[in-house]
Amino acid sequence: MKTMTMLMRSKLFVPASRPELFGKALASAADALSFDLEDAVAESQKSQARIDLAAFLLGLPSTTGKTIVVRVNAFGTQEFDADVAALGGLPIDVINLPMAEDEDAVVQAIARIEHSETPDRPQRGVKVLLNIETPRGLRKAAELAAAHPRVMGLQVGYADLLEPCGIGRSDSAAVAHIRLVIRLAAAEAGIPAYDGAFAAVKNVEGYRAECSAAKQHGFAGKSCIHPSQIAVANQIFMPNSDEIAWARKVVTAAAEADARGIGAYLVDGHMIDKPFVERARAVVALAQRTKQDS
Repeated sequence: MKTMTMLMRSKLFVPASRPELFGKALASAADALSFDLEDAVAESQKSQARIDLAAFLLGLPSTTGKTIVVRVNAFGTQEFDADVAALGGLPIDVINLPMAEDEDAVVQAIARIEHSETPDRPQRGVKVLLNIETPRGLRKAAELAAAHPRVMGLQVGYADLLEPCGIGRSDSAAVAHIRLVIRLAAAEAGIPAYDGAFAAVKNVEGYRAECSAAKQHGFAGKSCIHPSQIAVANQIFMPNSDEIAWARKVVTAAAEADARGIGAYLVDGHMIDKPFVERARAVVALAQRTKQDS
């Protein structure tokens, strides 16, 4: 089973055609930076955007403290081929693949990415984040999540998924259903799920509510389309003090129970067994990770 190795509570969206924003994004508090070569870049600007992004990435220090993500164009397009050719060997942690619908296509896309990893430009095993943003992609989310060992997560693409269907973005029941389908599909493959963008930048409370709902659904982080959203995402997707205290209590009790050969037991009146212990250990590990990275 795959496990989450990258901290992406907040993933800041950065148009690759706006190089003046690159340095500001790097200086932000976002866990991850998502440079976009797809929808945010006009067709006439894509070639220059690749050049500017490649130059910036080549100049990055060996340690940035950020997870570097690049959203490429959809597999099967000439733009995808050009993106992969331009990005091969650059210091990228994750390639974000949009419009994922077919597991065979995912495998083929990753093969193209692997082919770009030349001996003189090793890609260091770049991972792939799949966007679930079509009805077919949602229906096949579990198969997509398990399509290849390099798939490190699933991400919701709300606009592309909902708008063509005439489903309101504010329909909380529809959004909750989508999240649960994607989270359970990701969980089956042992990878995390990430929530999509919230376009109403000035609606801070609306963004906070979506972060909280996504966390309740087991998501590991959320996209940020403006720097003002970063602090909210970082706060919500980090375990709070009560969660950490409870998790540590469960982990301690589990160690004592294991030593005595007991499989189920009570902690403060709550029945605890293996699934609760696994969750508690994950919370403690995340708390330690965020403390180290802060």
